[in-house]
Amino acid sequence: MHHRKIRGTAVTVSELGFGGSVIGNLYRVTPAEEAAAAVDAAWDAGIRYFDTAPHYGLGLSERRLGAALRGRPRGEYTVSSKVGRLLVPSEQPRGVDSEGFAVRDDLRRRWDFSRDGVLRSLDDTLERTGLDRIDVVYLHDPDDHWRQAADEAMPALAELRDQGVVGAIGAGMNQSAMLARFLRETAADVVMPAGRYTLLDQSALDDVLPAAQEHGKSVVAAGVFNSGLLSEDRPAEGMKYDYRDAPSGLVARARALAEVCEAHGTTLPAAAIAFPWTHPAVVNVTLGMRDPGEVARNARLHRDAVPDALWDDLRDRGLIRADVPSGRSTPCP
Repeated sequence: MHHRKIRGTAVTVSELGFGGSVIGNLYRVTPAEEAAAAVDAAWDAGIRYFDTAPHYGLGLSERRLGAALRGRPRGEYTVSSKVGRLLVPSEQPRGVDSEGFAVRDDLRRRWDFSRDGVLRSLDDTLERTGLDRIDVVYLHDPDDHWRQAADEAMPALAELRDQGVVGAIGAGMNQSAMLARFLRETAADVVMPAGRYTLLDQSALDDVLPAAQEHGKSVVAAGVFNSGLLSEDRPAEGMKYDYRDAPSGLVARARALAEVCEAHGTTLPAAAIAFPWTHPAVVNVTLGMRDPGEVARNARLHRDAVPDALWDDLRDRGLIRADVPSGRSTPCP
């Protein structure tokens, strides 16, 4: 699998990344052995970029990912995690997490983008993972915390990067406008927009992607299936879009996309994974993968050739924006 460098840093990432939210029991329980087998399958498929966060399963994802990677050559893979939510004891546990993860709520999340909060969060992550370092650190969902995130958290991360403690820094969110501000106004090297440069949503073309190009920085594309609507060959009613049931109009548009993909000899999910590579600022596509079967499928879809003519046809039909670039950007060796 090809690797790409986060621009302005020494950090490289495999083109396909392993998203650790689902092994943190997102929506439902993932057995421990299945989570470990998923990481093993990702390694066997050539994936060398692994993303996690304290938020994912109240630390469960970090613990599982660290255990699965322990013992592998540390110089051969890249791990990212996130700061901004400290995990603290829950004063009034109700038995199950209230934020979408099938885990006990003995801990709770506390927003903290202060310098001390960043340092404590990273120390906690190192303890949970058992790893010697975290290569990439993102500010996690700072939507309502811009000032503290920009004035305290990002400078703290920049100091850690300049000291060689971490390799690259940035932010990850479900929007793109604020991520563009991080690229333009702070020391961020890389950002992770979720669901904002996909076959159904190209809003990142308005802000974060041109900002990355202008400032020589990088983008990791996440959420390329838009919560599921683009994940199957034949989209159906009841599938999710951005964590909610997809509106009928979007389902119809996804079906239209699928028909054009089929006419070009490919599938909707293969095109969804390939689409972010149309923009040269993108260095990685990260997918949540729960078990070895999902890993094998996504690795195969990533390898499948998607013809450049597909993007031309979709532009001509008005199914993607006219300003979507043509072709696939070139990876580093």
